[in-house]
Amino acid sequence: KKTLALLEAPARPIVEGQGFVSEDEYLEISDIKRDQSGEYECSALNDVAAPDVRKVKITVNYPPYISKAKNTGVSVGQKGILSCEASAVPMAEFQWFKEDTRLATGLDGVRIENKGRISTLTFFNVSEKDYGNYTCVATNKLGNTNASITLYGECRKPAYGGLGPVRELQELR
Repeated sequence: KKTLALLEAPARPIVEGQGFVSEDEYLEISDIKRDQSGEYECSALNDVAAPDVRKVKITVNYPPYISKAKNTGVSVGQKGILSCEASAVPMAEFQWFKEDTRLATGLDGVRIENKGRISTLTFFNVSEKDYGNYTCVATNKLGNTNASITLYGECRKPAYGGLGPVRELQELR
C-alpha cells in the first residue's frame, strides 16, 4: 500500500486547498513564504498501521528588508538616536554610513549598537556637523538592503515658568 504524508501547522488550521501532501518519502514545498516558517506536524498514513506523527521545524531564509527607519530631529547639544529595524533570516548584520564614510563606535562621539533586529546610531552631543543623511545597511548571506535616515536640527521649545501661559489665557477671556 502507498504511504501518504501530510504536513500541517497545528496552530494554523489547514483550509481546503492549503497544507502540503506527498505520496513519496520526500515532500517538496515550492514558493514557500517567510510567514510560513514554524513548527509543522508530519503525518504518515497508510491502510496497515496507525498514523506516525512527527514534528518538524521549517525555517524559511530570506534577505533583509528594513521595516522601520525614521528621520529624527534633535537640538544642538542634545543626545540623538537614529534607529533602523530589519527583518531577515539569517539575522542581518548592520553598518552605518554618512555620505561615503563608514561609521564606527567611538569615532566622532557616536556609538553603534546592534541588538537582534534593531541597530541604533547614538550621538551623545549633537553638533551642526552631525546633521544630514545617514544610510543604514542591513546584510545577510542572501542579500542586502539600505535605508536613508535624516538627522535634522530642531529648535528648543521655550521654557515657561509657573502658570504663565495659563494666566495669559485667563486674562483673554
